[in-house]
Amino acid sequence: MSKKRIVVCGGNGFLGSRICGSAVARGWDVISFSRSGAPNWSSITSSPTPPSWSTSVTWEKADMLKPASYKALLKDADAVVHSTGILMEADYKGVLTGKESIWAGISRAFSATKGGSRTNPLERGEEGNLEPGERDGQLTYELMNRDSAITLAQEASFQNVPSFVFISAAAGAPMLPKRYITTKRDAESTISSSLPKLRSIFIRPGFLYDSSRSFTLPIAFAGAAGNMVNSMVGGRLTALAGAAVEKPLKADLVAEAVVEAIADEGVNGVVGTQRIEDLANVAWRRGML
Repeated sequence: MSKKRIVVCGGNGFLGSRICGSAVARGWDVISFSRSGAPNWSSITSSPTPPSWSTSVTWEKADMLKPASYKALLKDADAVVHSTGILMEADYKGVLTGKESIWAGISRAFSATKGGSRTNPLERGEEGNLEPGERDGQLTYELMNRDSAITLAQEASFQNVPSFVFISAAAGAPMLPKRYITTKRDAESTISSSLPKLRSIFIRPGFLYDSSRSFTLPIAFAGAAGNMVNSMVGGRLTALAGAAVEKPLKADLVAEAVVEAIADEGVNGVVGTQRIEDLANVAWRRGML
């Protein structure tokens, strides 16, 4: 298999760092970019000591809302991965500082829509940045989960990168605003329809867990139980509970699946839980050879 060069936006995160590690294990050239550069290892692994493979990754600092800061990194890449986004918005900050009432904060968090970029990411031009559309500059689902992904995909297309991977999600959850998942679906739809030159891969895992984050283990256990019950009733709980009854996946498994999806040119479009597991199994068997 030929050596590849990949660029991971958010490679210093929980899943992104594992994608970098899986790609390094295949001998690929890996560049990660984020606002902070290299990871804070103690926050994403069980040790503050960088793993041995981390020296093989080029850790760059760049702002995903400012394409000019990262576009040069995409040159000659075989694949670009968007592995960043937000699970919760920061409406609670206004409540804690007294700028908003509790009711106002909750109402804003669960509002039907919020501002994304002030400019349509597809119409901003090659030098345009993404400017927050909310009055207080809040980083919204629309901006982080949708517009930043569309912009990164567009920049990859400008650089003739053949493959783009978007880390999406299997579904929303009852405790999250509906916009969490609708913005991800909007990103998938826009990238597919507006950037046809890209081989776009949309990874849709459920809850991710790892023993290095002990708090994820009981959540994963509850999710596995919910998934079992949902299977017993023919999936009728999915519409109500969403990701809460989707099978939880180990973060390392998803990372292996992402790298295998990049390697297998036949993979395209939506990759759900079962396909993620299948790709990870292929990667595991490959590693045993």
